[in-house]
This record gives sequence, structure tokens and C-alpha cells, in this order.
Amino acid sequence: MDNSAFEMHENGAQKALSMEKMSTISRMEKKRQWSLLSIFLLCLLACFITTAIGVLIVSLVYVNNSQPHLNVHFEPEAWLLQTTVPKVQKAVDPKFQFLNHLPKSKVFEFPGGAIQWARYRNNIKDYLSDEEEAFGTSLNSQRSQMTLGTLRIKSKGLRAPHWHFNANEHGYLVQGTAWIGVVDDGGEVATTYNVTAGQVIFFPKNTLHWIKNVGDEDCFFLLFFSTHDELQTLDVDDVFFSTPEDIASRSLKPEGGINFIRKFQQQTEDQGVNLPPNLAELVTNASYVQSPDNLVWRYFFDLKGSKEYQFPGGVIQQAQYWKNGNELSNNEKIFNEFLHQHQNALALSTLRIYNNGLRQPHFHFNANEMGYVLSGCGKVGIVNTHSTIEFNIHIGDVVFFPIGTQHYIKNTCDEDLLFILAFSTGDQLQTLDMDDYLQATADHILAQLFFRKQSEFKKIPKFMEDQAINLP
Repeated sequence: MDNSAFEMHENGAQKALSMEKMSTISRMEKKRQWSLLSIFLLCLLACFITTAIGVLIVSLVYVNNSQPHLNVHFEPEAWLLQTTVPKVQKAVDPKFQFLNHLPKSKVFEFPGGAIQWARYRNNIKDYLSDEEEAFGTSLNSQRSQMTLGTLRIKSKGLRAPHWHFNANEHGYLVQGTAWIGVVDDGGEVATTYNVTAGQVIFFPKNTLHWIKNVGDEDCFFLLFFSTHDELQTLDVDDVFFSTPEDIASRSLKPEGGINFIRKFQQQTEDQGVNLPPNLAELVTNASYVQSPDNLVWRYFFDLKGSKEYQFPGGVIQQAQYWKNGNELSNNEKIFNEFLHQHQNALALSTLRIYNNGLRQPHFHFNANEMGYVLSGCGKVGIVNTHSTIEFNIHIGDVVFFPIGTQHYIKNTCDEDLLFILAFSTGDQLQTLDMDDYLQATADHILAQLFFRKQSEFKKIPKFMEDQAINLP
């Protein structure tokens, strides 16, 4: 018999079971779908993080390579140190290319005197100031063939026997009396002579020489050297103590041999300018011999006794080579010829400018010029293409004028302005003044150049007397 109630219950139970089964399957499907999505998102996040880390590493490597000198520190003090603005070197007045305040330079003290320099130095730390460095650099970059030093020797002091590897030396004695010695090739002849204030001495490159103060007052020399590089000098005592004892003994063959050499002791203080405290015990009956004129005048010139070239505003005297030496004395001709035999010799002169006088604008064809102010005061002008650099000068100042540079000097004191000048030529000095080159230029050329009528240039007078140093 069919039981319809039982069938209905059975069908309902099966339906419910089926529905529950479907619900479970649906939940499992959703769970499985969510798991796949989670894995996908997790992988995506991992890829993003990995990419970001890679970009960061590449960026750091790039920054490090593009800035190799930058050290990154995270400590506060270190970071501040790295970001500090570097010190900017102060600008140097252009005038110091042409001006050196020598009295402000370093004084090299010795037992017997002192030396000061206006020179180029290989090590910039040897300059005392930016201005001094500017001057030294100018001398070197212009290949000036010039260095200047002042030498002060105390009474009875000695500038030790020495020689210079890379320069001829020209000296002017400003004050005192000195005895000079020069050892010739082979040492067979030692030329000795006495000099007084206003006279010139000359020592060719690699020539051994000495200077002895034989007066009661200090000797004061101005020394010019024909090099724009650092001067190279060797003193005899330095050579002696640097030579091995056995070599010195075999070379000199003294009585007592090597034991004689060992008696010498090098002093702790540089003896470049020498004056032993017990000099009276060491030296007796010293003589200061004057060699024959034919030897002396190769190394000596009496500048103060030479011809004076007179101008309305001053006087010039010259110790230089003259192509035509007919006006020279016999002794001056010896100096003239000997000077010209040596490469890179200098020409020396004195320039005296009277009160309110002007050494008019001029330039030199064949020489750089260096000058030292002996007395007075004045104003110097350097004429460039578009401007003029002017500066005041006083006693002890050194000036430098490169070859071809137009310049002028005006006396601004009541007393005479006196210079000692050196020129970097062993030939006859060649100079052109402003009035000379304007007078030599045709009027119609000047009229066209300056946009003035030709007749205007007739107003510039031509004087019979040379106006190189003029007065108003």
C-alpha cells in the first residue's frame, strides 16, 4: 500500500539534504575563489614592494656615482659639516699684478744681515699674502726674466761665497762700502774690487762670488736676477758639509787628511749672510785687494759717475749695452762688451723725476721692466686696452711693467722721486714715448682716427728738447 505521507516526508528530507549539500559546495567555491584572489593580491603586493626597492637601490647608486665626493652621514653634526658653504677667496686688486709692497714681505734674518724678496715661488704657501702671490704669479706668467731682492749686510758681515744656477745677477749698492770677489773659470784668477754707493756689480750665471762689508755702516744692495722662476742658489759652506768626508779629503788633500775635515762643524743657523761673534779671534790682517781695471770692469760699472741724460723733468743714467759705444770710456767699453756676451743679461738705470715731473706714457719694445723706489713718492699708471690702473708708490715699493705695456710715473712729492730700474734685455733698450709716436703719425691718419679736423693736430707742438720726463 502506498503511504503518501511517508513519501512526502522522504521527498522533503531528500530536498533538504540536497539544499544543504549545495550550500556547502557554494561556500567551498567562494572560499576557494577568495583564496585565489588573496594569493593574487599578495603576489601583486610583493611585486610592487620588490620594484620599489629596486628603484630605490638604483637611485642611490646613481646619486653616489654622480657625486663621488659627497659623503652622506645622518649624524646631525656631520650633516651640517658637509653642507657648510666653502670659503670664497677674496678678490685681489688688479694693481698687485704690477705692485709689491716689499717692506711688508717676510724678512729672512741671518747672523750677518737680512734678505727680502719680490719673487715667484713654486709653493704658494711661501707667500705671505694674496697680494704677494698675485705679484709673483704675474712675474712668472709674463716670463719676465726678473726677480728682485734686497740684501742688508752688517758691518764686517759677509754674503757667503755662492753661485746661482739659473740667473745672472745685477746689483746696485744703495749704501755702504763693500769688497767683492769673483772666481773665474778654472779658479786661476779671483777678481776682487771695492764698490761704494751708486755703483753696479755684475755676476754671470754659475759664477762663484762673495760680498764683504768693509765699512762701519750697513751695506744695502738692490739685487736683480734674470729669472722669473724660483731662484736657485748654492752656498760654499752648504756644498762642503754635504760632501762626504773622504771625498772632501781626497779633493783638498789637507794636512792631517780626513781628521782635518772632521774638525769642521756645521752651524745650526744658516750662514748665508755670515758674522761670527768671535770674528776678531778668527781673522787677522785681512786685506782687500783691488784687481787690475781690465778684470774689474767686467763685473763693475760706476753708474753714479756715468753720463747723465738730462730732461726738463728729471735725469736718467744707464748701465746697459750700447751698440755704438763711441761715447763710452775705455773701462765702460769693457763692461759693455762683457755684458753683451752673456745671455739674458739685464740693463740697469736710475730714474730721477723732479717735483711735479712726469715720466710720460711709454713702452719698451724688447724688455720687461722692474723698479724699486729709493726715495720720494708718486703715482703710477698702467694703460690697458679699455682702462687705466693707477696706484700710489712710496719708498721700498717694487713695480713691474710687462713688455709692450704702456705706463707712466708722476712725482707727487716735494722731493725728487728716485728709482733704480732693471730691464730684461742684454741688448740696447728700445723705448717709444707717447709724444714721439703721435708726432710720427701722419696728421690725416690722426684726423680720420679721432674724428677731428686735420688742422687740429698742428696744435701739438714738437720740442727740440726730449720730453721723456717733462714738466708742466
